[in-house]
Amino acid sequence: MQLQVKQKLSFEERKYFIRKNAGRVVWALIRAVIIFGICFVILQPLLTKLSVSLMTESDLYDASVVYIAREFTMTNFKTVFAAMDYGSVFFRTLGLSLLTSLLQLISCTIVGYGFARFKFPFKNTLFMVVIFCLLIPPQTLMLPLFFHFRFFDFFGLFEWITGKKGINLLDTLWPFILTSLTAQGLKNGLYIFLMRQYFSGMPNELEEAAYMDGCGVFKTFYKIMLPSAVPMMMTILLFGFVWQWTDNFYSNLYLSEYKVMANSLGTLASKAFSTELSFVSPALVSMINNTGTILVIIPLFILYFIAQRYFVESIERSGIVG
Repeated sequence: MQLQVKQKLSFEERKYFIRKNAGRVVWALIRAVIIFGICFVILQPLLTKLSVSLMTESDLYDASVVYIAREFTMTNFKTVFAAMDYGSVFFRTLGLSLLTSLLQLISCTIVGYGFARFKFPFKNTLFMVVIFCLLIPPQTLMLPLFFHFRFFDFFGLFEWITGKKGINLLDTLWPFILTSLTAQGLKNGLYIFLMRQYFSGMPNELEEAAYMDGCGVFKTFYKIMLPSAVPMMMTILLFGFVWQWTDNFYSNLYLSEYKVMANSLGTLASKAFSTELSFVSPALVSMINNTGTILVIIPLFILYFIAQRYFVESIERSGIVG
């Protein structure tokens, strides 16, 4: 009798074990399908551009060629490299992205720390203004920004002294420098919010212990608070660099003769061909534009492979999701 009960129980246990593991296997398959689908949606356009960039024009009209070229060629890359003046444009874009990302990191860190740790009049109102700036489309500020830097003046002092309307800062790096220094650059509202949330979550005992040891406000900031905020600072630095590298709106707004990666793509096809675009095959124009996009993205892939460990660590410790 006891043997039968024992066998019955072990049979029930086996059924429970099988049912439990079957659920895990099904859930693992569902997760794998979802992840594969998301990766496909993200990578498919990029892989398509890479495939097209390695094709000849005849491959585009060949119905039997889908993703793999019949004859691989690097002619498109050579054409785009020469048309973009890639070497000069690369170093200009690198300098601009490094400069703006560093300035934005400094200004947004200071502003975020001020919102998180100090009390001053209209603090909550000003922070709501920062949040509101995240919701304003940049196109609504296009004309004010353009005229502001076309006739730049500091509280009217330049016009009062010289009698001229203002200084033309367009087609220079000064619009990017000034907006980054004052925490009003690209995505700076988001950076201020992230830094404010990060500093707000740090214990007050750290500052109190520093004050008791004789540290002032500034020494406490850069000796105690900044080393603890390195993960979030790395996140902002990487985001600022990548977004500035691929920025098309502000680059086209402020720069015309000064070429960087983003605004070079707009005139790539016209520079790649000596004839009028109306006499050039649309497929060939698309091929050249896809190749230019690949050349713009390649440095970001290299940056990611170099800074991958720091980037993943900063995302995990900063709590950014989605």
